[in-house]
Amino acid sequence: MMTSTTARTAASAVPELDDDDRAELDAHIAELRKGARTWASLTISQRVTLLHALRTSVSASAEDWANTAADSKGLRANHPLRGEEWLSGPYSLLGAIDAYADTLGKLAAGRSALDEVEIGRAPGGRTRISAFPLTGIDRFLISGFTGEVWLEPGITPNTARSSAGLGQLTPSTSGGVGLVLGAGNITAIPVLDVMYELLAHNRVALLKVNPTQDALVPIFERALAPLIEPGFLRIVRGAAAVGSYLTAHRDLEHVHITGSEATFNAIVWGPSSGSGAGATTRRRRENRPLMKKPITAELGGVAPIIVVPGQWTDADLTYHAEHIATMRLQNCGHNCIAGQVVIMSRDWAQAEQFKTALRGAYARAPERPIWYPGSPARMRQASDDYPDALVLADRLLVEIEDGADATALQTTEYFAPVLGIVEIDGTGQEFLDAAVEHANDELHGTLGGNILIDPATEKSLGTGFERAIAEFRYGSIAINAWTALGFIIPTLSWGAFPGSTIDDVGSGIGVVHNALLLDGVERSIVRGPFRPFPRSLPVLNGGGRFTILPTPPWFVTARTGAKVSEGLTKFRARGGVVGLVRTLLAALRA
Repeated sequence: MMTSTTARTAASAVPELDDDDRAELDAHIAELRKGARTWASLTISQRVTLLHALRTSVSASAEDWANTAADSKGLRANHPLRGEEWLSGPYSLLGAIDAYADTLGKLAAGRSALDEVEIGRAPGGRTRISAFPLTGIDRFLISGFTGEVWLEPGITPNTARSSAGLGQLTPSTSGGVGLVLGAGNITAIPVLDVMYELLAHNRVALLKVNPTQDALVPIFERALAPLIEPGFLRIVRGAAAVGSYLTAHRDLEHVHITGSEATFNAIVWGPSSGSGAGATTRRRRENRPLMKKPITAELGGVAPIIVVPGQWTDADLTYHAEHIATMRLQNCGHNCIAGQVVIMSRDWAQAEQFKTALRGAYARAPERPIWYPGSPARMRQASDDYPDALVLADRLLVEIEDGADATALQTTEYFAPVLGIVEIDGTGQEFLDAAVEHANDELHGTLGGNILIDPATEKSLGTGFERAIAEFRYGSIAINAWTALGFIIPTLSWGAFPGSTIDDVGSGIGVVHNALLLDGVERSIVRGPFRPFPRSLPVLNGGGRFTILPTPPWFVTARTGAKVSEGLTKFRARGGVVGLVRTLLAALRA
């Protein structure tokens, strides 16, 4: 195995750590190695008890967590989008803790993790797990939305039942100590990644937070105290020098990173520019990666939004224009699955009407700071790539005209408020098949893809619609929803479509979340209502799904989104009928 000094020298000109910093990191790892033995000695029932304690401490820290995250992103106290930090922070973690506790509770009782979970078949010899909703609370809070996990072709329902549980099927087999390189954009990501290391792989974790989340470290330390005190988790700060030292550390068995493809390649192969670029090229050619230990990753990509032509009402056009604006502008576009390319039909009779609605929704969304490091430069890059793009407040809208070059839009993850529109031919099944093929072949990455389709058109396609979904090669698919729901719902999996390697990593390798602890995951699919309440009522929805949600609280246009998101998180944390009623009344005013 390559020594840490050799790896650092070969990888880049990252500054060396001093002796004290190295000694401190080494001490953390030594403590975790002891913690790994303790973790392996715990029964599953004891782990459930630990999860309950963790739930209590996270609940107590939820308000500080959400407010600190919002402040760090420049959202003032009364900003209408502060609710994002409740849903993408403590709400997501609390839901995951509950789901993991339920799975482990079943295993502790000698049952399958899939007991009472509906299992069926999907196209192409796949097994379909109806993974959401599994509780009455989820059925109520996220009304009208369902989620399923498709396993890789050939995995039978019986195999799915017997293999569900992953590391918890052999809890005394230690996975050692892993390194989690945390994401800097969404605050729940690093903690959810730690949870998956512990529960899917029996691996305790050293979490290096991204510098953008340094302000959250004291809150994480309070919230995650039940994991820190027994030695199952350590949290460290630091920039590239710390990451470089840790990824090469001989006492860490595994690395998981949520970040960029460029960062992944630098860790595995070395720098792509500068004095070390030549050595990197040789290592790639000779298949000699710098890092010898296993690595998993979630790396984002360019997410498509396929708009299937149909007969939409004016309200439908407005609602889904706001839906798409949300997919791009939530967290200011600093998301790995922020929708970036709208794929439309130029033959759709309502195409111009919809583009007008989209321009309006995109322009009207609340302004906010572009806060993520490097994003202003990517905005300038987008402006250079498309000098004729519409400049709407603090965001860009790129409409690709016939014959224009869409390459930059379709292959560059701008990670900033840049949205594009690409038009192709066709209607009905012809369009959907062509749009799926276009997304698969022209857009970079396979993390998340979205489809908007009205109920009448979906029904008219029959089995052709499901067949098109099977051909859509994305790890998370949202139908009349946004794939961010696939991130928040813990019983769904999160990660790139299978098939990537360290040589061509794309959107990453492996999955996380997956609270049912399913083996052989291929993708997850969220299905939502095409029309919100009250237009979701059966007499109005044209055969679509019913939901009690008007404008969902995660929409950037939801007037009461901040209050509703806070209320939902507090209800998830500690219950309370009175608070829930107030939250629901606020939701009706969204």
